[in-house]
Amino acid sequence: MDKLKLIIKREFLAKVKNKSFLIMTILSPLMVVGLLSLIIFLNEKNSEEIRTVAFVDESQQFSDAFIDSDALKYIDLTSLGVEEAREKTKEFYYGLLVIPKTDSLNQLSKNITFFSNDTPSLTVLSSIESKLEKKIRNLKIEQLHIDVDKIKAIETTVTIAAENFSGEKSSKIGSMLRMVAGGGFGYLIFMFIIIYGTSVMRSVIEEKTSRIIEVIISSVKPFQLMLGKIIGNAMAGILQFIIWMIIGGLLMFAITLFFGVDVAEVSSNSGKMTPEMIQQMQNSTNNDLQLILLEIKNLPIMTIFFSFIIYFLGGYLIYSSIYAAIGAAVDSETDTQQFMMPVLMPLVIAIYVGFSVIENPHGPIAVAFSLFPLTSPIVMLMRIPFGVPWWQLITSIALLIVTFIGMVWFAAKIYRVGILMYGKKPTYKEIYKWLKY
Repeated sequence: MDKLKLIIKREFLAKVKNKSFLIMTILSPLMVVGLLSLIIFLNEKNSEEIRTVAFVDESQQFSDAFIDSDALKYIDLTSLGVEEAREKTKEFYYGLLVIPKTDSLNQLSKNITFFSNDTPSLTVLSSIESKLEKKIRNLKIEQLHIDVDKIKAIETTVTIAAENFSGEKSSKIGSMLRMVAGGGFGYLIFMFIIIYGTSVMRSVIEEKTSRIIEVIISSVKPFQLMLGKIIGNAMAGILQFIIWMIIGGLLMFAITLFFGVDVAEVSSNSGKMTPEMIQQMQNSTNNDLQLILLEIKNLPIMTIFFSFIIYFLGGYLIYSSIYAAIGAAVDSETDTQQFMMPVLMPLVIAIYVGFSVIENPHGPIAVAFSLFPLTSPIVMLMRIPFGVPWWQLITSIALLIVTFIGMVWFAAKIYRVGILMYGKKPTYKEIYKWLKY
């Protein structure tokens, strides 16, 4: 046991003292926040650009349909004619909309043309199409001699307030946050397993190729060495995640102070929100950040946090055992390629299934893959923000532990033989024989 502790300590310190580990631990949260801020800044700058669209209305029916907005301005060049308007637009404006004169509104709607120097923005076209569709609709109503005011009185906007049977209310922003939280933590598990699993494999290959392993094996059992490497790297990964959570929490607190949001007020009002209040906050731009913070508070944060630790450890221990066995079986990192595809396949499937089941987190596919040990660390993390029955969570963790024990046992048998094998690329058949030794 003392030797195992020494190996764990050595692997842990070697990892956390690495310059790249220290740099990425500090910079990663800052880079994520910086990237999000840059995206928001660029979107705001892009939305500030005002485009001027000229139009020629030969039908003389649509001039009142074009109302200026923050992003689009309209100018009437009908008096110039199409050809002269085209020449002027090329030089001064974003594009030219030509509405021909026809006898039928149905025919008119199919013959409207937009000219521009470059490929027009889909947002611009959608905005113009929306205005034209509304105007043509009103013209058709007039032709049919139907009272427009009566039609407007009939039109109704329906807003559905979502609430589960336990009384917890949610909003569209809350659903979106659950999707982001589930997908984010699932992807984080995926990245951690690959990064730290590969780190274990490289450490084994490095010691094997430098022949240091022959000295180490003389005083330590191969199983202890493998387990020490796995646990040491796992502790470094958990430490990095905790630091990220602390930095992320501080950044979130700083953002709330910067925007002047009263966190205490959000906490005190979280249980008093009615569907009408939620809808009112959704319609108010000034309260968007407060609503987001409220929905974040409603997430099962502690369950997500502890589940992340459990599933990170379980998934990492399973896959790092396989990575350690692969590292022991080969002589160089190049030789690992033939073994990597079967290892990565369940992880890739888990990511694909996880993102697809976010729409239906309690469906049979979601439940099955969240219980299957090789995919549960990712899929279950994606389901937890939506609420998971405790029996499924406990069953998933129990299967994860049993699979880890079995995987470590198999990996140890491969590791014990492969760690001292040199000069020959092993095949799957030979590795199967090693399991029988």
